[in-house]
Amino acid sequence: MKNTYHIKVRWGDTDAATIVYYPNFYKWMDEATHEFFEAAGYSTPALQKNYKIQLPLLEAACTFKAPLKHNDKVQVITFIEEINRKVLRLRHEFIKGNSVIANGYEKRAWTTVEKDQMKAVPVPDFIKEALTTQ
Repeated sequence: MKNTYHIKVRWGDTDAATIVYYPNFYKWMDEATHEFFEAAGYSTPALQKNYKIQLPLLEAACTFKAPLKHNDKVQVITFIEEINRKVLRLRHEFIKGNSVIANGYEKRAWTTVEKDQMKAVPVPDFIKEALTTQ
């Protein structure tokens, strides 16, 4: 499955050179991840409430190919690049027009909380199917 998250670059997203300040890409990847899960039918609040699942971030990286500026419209296309037993890797591609502006990934653990301790647990097959089909 792929999900598209739309962004319009705001003035506050830019630095003194009027280009997007790089931490915003990480913020947008996080937002795109939550939108991805919601589009798959498993919003992160529902995962927490119904399944006691949390998705802590283990690793993130982003490669920048071209700058973004105020009022640019960007699509973040998110999909599962890999699912291991207890870890998911989500790919994020930032597209402006027909150009790839940046791409990145997040590794997230599939965890539950027991006695105030996070514990990685296997990703259920029905979740894997929902996240990788369509």
